[in-house]
Amino acid sequence: MIGWSSIPKNEARPRRRGGLTFRIRFPFIASVPAMKLRNLFATLALASAVLLPLHAADGAWEKLLEKNSALKWRGFKQADFPQRGWSVNRGILHFAKGSGGGDLVTRAEYADFELEFQWKVSVGANSGVMYRVSEAYDAPWQTGPEYQVLDDAKHGDGKNPKTSAAALYALIAGNADKATKPVGKWNSGRIVLRGSHLEHWLNGKRVVETDLATPEFAKLVAGSKFKDMPRFTREASGRICLQDHGDEVWYRQIRIRRLDPK
Repeated sequence: MIGWSSIPKNEARPRRRGGLTFRIRFPFIASVPAMKLRNLFATLALASAVLLPLHAADGAWEKLLEKNSALKWRGFKQADFPQRGWSVNRGILHFAKGSGGGDLVTRAEYADFELEFQWKVSVGANSGVMYRVSEAYDAPWQTGPEYQVLDDAKHGDGKNPKTSAAALYALIAGNADKATKPVGKWNSGRIVLRGSHLEHWLNGKRVVETDLATPEFAKLVAGSKFKDMPRFTREASGRICLQDHGDEVWYRQIRIRRLDPK
């Protein structure tokens, strides 16, 4: 800190710079002229005014699942939460195998977001988390890309890295940092989507990173099962979707925050 004050006559003569009298409390800036200090402080103030609002523009975290309530979810193309298949108990969302409940979607839509969730599967089970899903088509996967949720060891999709757990389903495999927990243990998932920049995270490691707007990504889609789906990955915003693939799966600690598109 710099203390600006008048100095009693019996004190040693202070430094004078630019017509100002001041004490130096930190010796490492003792030799800096006052004009340069004022310029420095003005620059720091401007930086604070510009940078801090950008950080603050990212939204607050929003819980998508309460202890015994799934009010923020409903069935795909349905008005209400499914009457069968899905249930919530003590903050855990559970899908019973073969129960026919259908896919879940959030009631709200999200464009740029960070989604965190925990998941676990039964032996040989398959599910997934899709995002930017539109209800203008017959199925969520016709528009929304998917974070694969899978028992890699026992399900056939686990043999193909592009369809294994945490992959961008059927398009991009998880990298060498990918490590799933054993069946019955909780895995931590995270999806970050800002503009066209996409990341998949698994157990604290970023395992997929891509840009949905590049020619390279367009080639991946053109060579995949999604090639005849004109709106696949093209929606600017949409719903989060939890997939009913007929297998037993659990989700908990689901939360999301909206991101500034920057």
